[in-house]
Amino acid sequence: MDLFTVLVVDDEEDFLETIVKRLQKRKIDAHGAKSGEEALEITKKIPVDVVILDIKMPGGMDGIETLREIKRIQPLTEVILLTGHASVETSIEGIKLGAFDYLLKPVKLEELLPKLLQAFEKKDSQDQKIKNARIKEALKYD
Repeated sequence: MDLFTVLVVDDEEDFLETIVKRLQKRKIDAHGAKSGEEALEITKKIPVDVVILDIKMPGGMDGIETLREIKRIQPLTEVILLTGHASVETSIEGIKLGAFDYLLKPVKLEELLPKLLQAFEKKDSQDQKIKNARIKEALKYD
């Protein structure tokens, strides 16, 4: 059984494949996407607990635009931003848009894993609160 679901979004193919494989070895249901557009297609199909999202991606959607759309599709999904550029402004914008946190690239797995756990715990807590509220509502009697 997989522990939780993570989507890694990065245009650097070697980084993407390495992180996905290392997460899968830890029994995490990890998926990879090379673009914002591909990430959105995945989030429309499967529930994702945490997204690891590169801010700077060439071509179509950048990370901030992708973050906005992920939050629209799956509002409770937590997003960890990755930036190879120490762009404080962009990272702050991402936090304001609902990102859980950000890390500077290159990121070591030892730095990423604790953030993944914290992000998952936050999402899981929100999911549990919603479930409990629904149960309380269902158990109210007239």
